[in-house]
Amino acid sequence: MINQLIAGKKLFTVILLIFSVFFANAEETKTLAQAPAWQLKTQSGKTISSDQFKGQATILHFWATWCPYCKKLQPKLVELEEKYHPQGVKLVAISFNEDEGVLPQNELASRGYSFPTAVKGEKIASLYGVRGTPTTFFINKNNQVVFKSTSSNTDDPRLELAVKEIVK
Repeated sequence: MINQLIAGKKLFTVILLIFSVFFANAEETKTLAQAPAWQLKTQSGKTISSDQFKGQATILHFWATWCPYCKKLQPKLVELEEKYHPQGVKLVAISFNEDEGVLPQNELASRGYSFPTAVKGEKIASLYGVRGTPTTFFINKNNQVVFKSTSSNTDDPRLELAVKEIVK
């Protein structure tokens, strides 16, 4: 009888753990039906837009140069892009809420990254419902947001699971 009680408690704990992993942050599980279209400039003045990524699995990363959590997350996003590049994954960023005179693409280059970043993305961040940095959207080939993350936890298995989902 006691062994059954202990086994029941263990099963309940496992179920609770699974539930908390997948549903702990409702913010991160909300999705948009379609990713909103956007168009911005890079720091060099070149136009960059969502149209350039049509039909591609895209990781859209909202960030700021002053954000330590963005700096922590970016190596994982680059790793995922490199790992799934053969399946067409593209990482693109939108910088917003920056201090005057900051050069986001230069900051990325100093970190060893070359993924493109749009600048002055406050309106697009608002369009996507972004409230803070980092916020990352995983968008499939049909332009549907599959997953939204507001975490910088590089060990979160949902990041890679989201990439596996957007390349399908």
